[in-house]
Amino acid sequence: MTSLKEIIEKLHLEAVSSDYRIERSVAGGYAADLLSCAMKSAKKDCLWVTLQSHINVVAVASLLNLAGVIITEGNRPDHETIARAEKEGVALFILRKRPSRS
Repeated sequence: MTSLKEIIEKLHLEAVSSDYRIERSVAGGYAADLLSCAMKSAKKDCLWVTLQSHINVVAVASLLNLAGVIITEGNRPDHETIARAEKEGVALFILRKRPSRS
């Protein structure tokens, strides 16, 4: 398995919540934007990739014991969502803009 730290570095992720285990093992990934799909198919210790950034994403990630959530499309969670993620120990990340190649 790969550690969360390795994935953060390789994907240039920006952590927006601070209360998570950096050395946590990641079993895989799951991508979906519907919460119901994630609840049905995402597995424990996986990273969930979604464009959703609201508080219910934290609830699903916590319920499923996911390794974290990667939020895409330039979306950022609000302060309430970040606070809930920190309370629940859910790792939230956004994709950092990478320098364009010339």
